[in-house]
Formats: sequence, structure tokens, C-alpha cells
Amino acid sequence: MVSKSRWKLLAMLALVLVVMVWYSISREDRYIELFYFPIPEKKEPCLQGEAESKASKLFGNYSRDQPIFLRLEDYFWVKTPSAYELPYGTKGSEDLLLRVLAITSSSIPKNIQSLRCRRCVVVGNGHRLRNSSLGDAINKYDVVIRLNNAPVAGYEGDVGSKTTMRLFYPESAHFDPKVENNPDTLLVLVAFKAMDFHWIETILSDKKRVRKGFWKQPPLIWDVNPKQIRILNPFFMEIAADKLLSLPMQQPRKIKQVMMGSQA
Repeated sequence: MVSKSRWKLLAMLALVLVVMVWYSISREDRYIELFYFPIPEKKEPCLQGEAESKASKLFGNYSRDQPIFLRLEDYFWVKTPSAYELPYGTKGSEDLLLRVLAITSSSIPKNIQSLRCRRCVVVGNGHRLRNSSLGDAINKYDVVIRLNNAPVAGYEGDVGSKTTMRLFYPESAHFDPKVENNPDTLLVLVAFKAMDFHWIETILSDKKRVRKGFWKQPPLIWDVNPKQIRILNPFFMEIAADKLLSLPMQQPRKIKQVMMGSQA
């Protein structure tokens, strides 16, 4: 059985992959150094294509053709069905996903798209930043990505107040979307099982809530604007699992749908 620590590592590596591949960090070691050193006032010049080149060497068949978020237009007529079930693909969940994509969005904010150089930082929900006074340094990054229910309110001096994206799954959505985020924060669902799509659909469409199929009951009331929701492309989970962790893509059925705390 896949251990909890293995799934935590998988989630973190997938997140790092997203940051490296899509947002073209000029130096990937910068987000690690942030936990120990403030960011210099003078930014180093960006080298276009540097992150893409490094990703190609690491993953071999790297391509920027894959969108970071799933798009509605890709599921009206699926020309190439996904080979894997969640969390590595959408096989068997296409109809449910189509309904979710119809009420959410897939766009990347223009203020991010227009940046020639995009520097990113990932902020988790541990205690490493406590009493660090790194809030101002974190806010200077172009893209600030937070994980799960990482708190912001009351800790701005240490963790910053800027949140470009927050990655979550239903069981980790126990945070106030309006208090812990900015008005334009993108809430990115990382789906591990079909029930995750079902949950977000019931929340956004105000349908009968689902209570079973989760290792921890997710929120039944979640006040969020549907246009803030994005669905992370499972392609990045597949690449992280296959290329970085060498996990088997075809697993026993009881492991394919991760319904316990192991996906945290």
C-alpha cells in the first residue's frame, strides 16, 4: 500500500513540477532558499527557456503543450481518452468532470500571463515559517502558491498576505475561502478520486451534499465564487509519479481510488 509519506512526497513533487514547468522560475533553488534567507532587493535577470531546458533534461519527453488547468473545450469531444484513472488521469470520470468544468474556469490571470519573468514561491502549512518575519519577502514573488489549509490571517508577518493560488482537495478544504485568500486567488482542486469532482459540483451547484467516500468529511458549506475554481491537470501528477518517484501507473483497484488519509 502506498504510504502516507509517499503520497505527501508525491503531492509536493507535483507542486514543484507545476512551478518549474509552467511558471518558468528563473532559478528553481530560490523557493527553497526563501525559508532561510530574505529575497535580495535586486532581482537577477531571467533567462528565457532556462526552466524549459532543465525540465526537458529531467523528464525527457517534456512538452509545454499540456495546460496547467483542465479546460472545458478539451472534454466536449475527447479525441485521445486518458489512459489512467485519477489521480494520474481522468479515465472513467469524464462525464462528471465535464459538468464541473462547465461551471468553473481554466484561465490564467492576465497579470500573470503578461509577465516576462515569473518568480514563484510555495508556502506549506507547517511551522517552519513561524517567527521568521518573511512575510514581506514572500509578497515580493510574482506567484505565491499555498497548500491546503495553510493559514494566512493573523500570520501575515511570517507567511505574507499574497496568495495567487491555493492547491487543495476536499478533505483539506477546511479554510474560509474569503478570509484566508485574496479576492482574486485561484483555488486549484487536486483531484485524487472521482468523488472529489462530485463534491465540488455539489458545492458549486448547491446540490445535495455528499458525505461518504472521503477519509475525512469535507466542508458541506463552502462560500466560494465558481470562477475562482480551477482543476489541476492530472498530467502533472502522472509525470511526478512516473518520472520522479517511479511509482507504478497501473495499481490494484483498491489503491487507484485513494480514499484514505494517504493522499494528504
